Amino acid sequence: MSRADRRRWKSAKTAADLGELMARWLEGEIASRPGYQPRFGPDEETAHLVPTLAALCRAGYVTTCSQPGFAGTGADGLWWEQRAAVELVVTDHTRLHRLLGAARAAGMLVRVNDHRRGGVRDEPVVVTTRDGEPVTAFGGRIGRADMAIQWTGLDRGLYDQVAHGTYVSIAAPEYGPAGERLWVVLDFLTGLRREEPDDLWARSAG
Repeated sequence: MSRADRRRWKSAKTAADLGELMARWLEGEIASRPGYQPRFGPDEETAHLVPTLAALCRAGYVTTCSQPGFAGTGADGLWWEQRAAVELVVTDHTRLHRLLGAARAAGMLVRVNDHRRGGVRDEPVVVTTRDGEPVTAFGGRIGRADMAIQWTGLDRGLYDQVAHGTYVSIAAPEYGPAGERLWVVLDFLTGLRREEPDDLWARSAG
């Protein structure tokens, strides 16, 4: 990571600051982010998700990982299926309840891990399979060592906020492109779209 980028992340003092920097990284304005390979942006498969993810970050839902819905033959010749899914950290309880309410009302699979002492600890959810066998999962507790790697270089006070925040994993119940409705639900939550998710999805799918 360049010195300029290190200074940017170190200068963040609030979750809002962190969300703005993450949004700018997603949009390509910042070359590197903590916990990710230096000078690499989002994976190509998530390019179409950048507006949704950036809006989430600026609305107080800092995204840490995401993938689109997909079903098809992989480079290895085997059948791969992905659920559209996203992981986020939220430090504000009002925003957290809004997010959980919207996701659950839309029938999404939700996993919560509150990193405060005695907080909720949900099990991970499988989001990718290869020939029907689980490959990756979202959710689960983050160990101290992994947390330090994920948020390396942050201001100590901000690190304390995110290290003891609530981590939420949301996945579409469907594998494949049908699960892309997840992003419509989240766009409605942040105000990126102004129409009811069900109506908008019905029209876009028709």
